[in-house]
Amino acid sequence: MYKRIVLFFIFLGYAFGAFAQESDTTKVENESGEVPVISYSLSPKQYKIEDIKVTGVKNYDDFVLIGFSGLSVGDMITVPGEEITAAVNRFWKHGLFSDVKILASKIQDDKVWLEIKLKQRPRISEVNYNGIKKGEREDLEAKLNLKKGFQITPNLIDRAKIVIQKFFDGKGFKNVDVQIVQKDDVSKEGEVIVDINIDKNEKTKINQIIFTGNSMLRDADLKKAMKKTNEKFAWKRWKTSIKEMFSTKKFVTEEYEKDKKNIIDKYNELGYRDAVLLADSVINHDEKTVDVYLSISEGQKYYLKDINFVGNTQYPTDQLMAILGMKPGEVYNQKKLNERLTTDDDAVSNIYYNNGYLFFGADPVEVEVENDSIALEIRIQEGPQATINRIIINGNDRLYEDIVRRELRTKPGMLFSREDLIRSVRELAQMGHFDPENMNPNPVPDAENGTVDIQYNLVSKANDQVEFSAGWGQTGVIGKLSLKFTNFSMKNFLNPSTYKGIIPQGEGQTLTLSGQTNGRYYQAYSISFMDPWFGGKRPNTLSVSAYFSMQTDISSNYLSSSSYGMNPYYGMYGNSMYGNSMYGN
Repeated sequence: MYKRIVLFFIFLGYAFGAFAQESDTTKVENESGEVPVISYSLSPKQYKIEDIKVTGVKNYDDFVLIGFSGLSVGDMITVPGEEITAAVNRFWKHGLFSDVKILASKIQDDKVWLEIKLKQRPRISEVNYNGIKKGEREDLEAKLNLKKGFQITPNLIDRAKIVIQKFFDGKGFKNVDVQIVQKDDVSKEGEVIVDINIDKNEKTKINQIIFTGNSMLRDADLKKAMKKTNEKFAWKRWKTSIKEMFSTKKFVTEEYEKDKKNIIDKYNELGYRDAVLLADSVINHDEKTVDVYLSISEGQKYYLKDINFVGNTQYPTDQLMAILGMKPGEVYNQKKLNERLTTDDDAVSNIYYNNGYLFFGADPVEVEVENDSIALEIRIQEGPQATINRIIINGNDRLYEDIVRRELRTKPGMLFSREDLIRSVRELAQMGHFDPENMNPNPVPDAENGTVDIQYNLVSKANDQVEFSAGWGQTGVIGKLSLKFTNFSMKNFLNPSTYKGIIPQGEGQTLTLSGQTNGRYYQAYSISFMDPWFGGKRPNTLSVSAYFSMQTDISSNYLSSSSYGMNPYYGMYGNSMYGNSMYGN
């Protein structure tokens, strides 16, 4: 016989992650109105899931939500047990639901029928920004991505507040207040109107920067090292910091963190390699300004005792020393050391990179520190020369790929060269078909095979031009129209199936069409063609142009408004050229 049908539910609170309990039992009312009691003090029992039903949601398929739970028909679960708890936890983790319950709608023998009852969080019907300018609103809309139809969650609200505060902190508003309010949209069930109320308050400026612990560098020197964190101008301090009159005064947390590093870099540049920032604090001076306190330990000044290169086999030490440009007895300038080894255009690293040594490394090691003197050993790892394996071009949807590749100075089979890579990027930029600010060449080395793939990540841009101008003169309306196509393809001119738009494109050739007229009296037309790679093998430029003009009449208005002596048309066709003044009587 069937056992007594029992209804029970197991509710997991997010904060507790366990079954909600009433003392040691839970009461669940079944369909007949009876109230059976399920005791959690009894031993757990295993059941086979016979069916799973989902209720309470509209915009999700049942199989998706059942997949969220991790439960499946046919699974054996323990009641009470960890399987149901884990299932509820998974729903809470997604953050899409404000209430989660799992019920047993039926139990028969060792079988259980489950019902997953969910309550969806509302969706956004409208977002309103209050207290900010139109430009700021547009910038925030792009950053927040709060759009109509999106489901709103606590995580989404918390993230929005952080993004807004960081956005305005970057503009100098350190004390911005953000309130995000949700209210039900009475016209749309399950949707809310989101009001984002922003009070920027006053811009936070720096009243004063106060240093302690600095004796070798003046306050003015340290303030100069801080590029973006500057005091507001005060006449009583003008002698010590003229730049204050022209520099930015707002306090921006991100720039402040960079400027703290700039202070230590300044010390390192002057030989104080042990300089550290012991403490810093930003304290409100009043409602609009803050005071910045910085405590510094300078340490002592160091000099170079000796410099030695080890591990270099391809280039002699004398050559590397000449490129490095640092000698024993000089101040130990860590900034200059880094620049001369790696970052400068003529750094030590480039002599290797330009000759295939992509796996090159230079590690300066302090092998001896005695009093105020430091002996440096620059350990070179040359590695094998890298050969270019593949050239990969991404983002090009404008030119034929062979047109792009012919501009490159890096080709498969060649030794890698940083100089060639930089020149290739320059050549691509000069074509005008790609955004020069978003060219990101990316060498992908394979140390095991001694090869490198080079990826050119491009962003296409159109640079065709249309020029139209019109004006009024003594002969009437004068108009000019010019069309310049910078990606023309002559070889496909007779092949309409390859056209992109109204013309064939893809070879980077330039076709210019121009016309100028004032209607009845004057017309001029021109056409020009330019191929930067005539023949396709070398960058030989071929330019061809044709011009046609026609003058059909002379405006009577123009003649009547001009005297014979000043009218150029009259001078051409009147007596002055063909009359008595030229041939006489």
